[in-house]
Amino acid sequence: MEEKGKSLDEVGKAVLAEDLRSPCTEEIAVFQAFAKVIQEADKKFVVMDTAPTGHTLLLLDATGAYHREMARQMRKEEKEVATPLTQLQDRNRTKVLIVALPENTPVQEAAFLQEDLRRAGIEPWAWIINNSFAATATQSPLLRLRAENEIPQIELVLANHSKRAALVPIQYEEPVGVERLLKLSAMKNL
Repeated sequence: MEEKGKSLDEVGKAVLAEDLRSPCTEEIAVFQAFAKVIQEADKKFVVMDTAPTGHTLLLLDATGAYHREMARQMRKEEKEVATPLTQLQDRNRTKVLIVALPENTPVQEAAFLQEDLRRAGIEPWAWIINNSFAATATQSPLLRLRAENEIPQIELVLANHSKRAALVPIQYEEPVGVERLLKLSAMKNL
């Protein structure tokens, strides 16, 4: 309103305010932010942390719709176009990691997300099984029971969902910072 509405009359400001309240405006803004982040991957690592919800699927759908429209327009000009979707589909450029707790619901939701990604032509690179008690040497009877309950989920991921996975034990401190991340990266993968 401050930028675009400053030179509008009251009717124009009302129309602009109505447009800004539209769900479409929010979706466009989210998509533009998503596309901008994907473009930054040329210069740095981009980490997108998102739960497998409708918002994720909307982003992929919007990306796919944008891709199809750009491809349709570019066919006329016979040029290649790099859209957010083609960048996500490029395995040399993008590594998608699926992170899940070793519990039934998170593994199931992550598996659904993986299928949605595959339908969009995006193949996940690996799974990270996070905050695992099975990966610790805990002696607590309660935590050992919890660790035993994780084993079927870990086996399910390895058997049905990913040939490449990392099992990350629950941490006393969050792995924030270069030193702690390097320590995590030195752990043995499954």
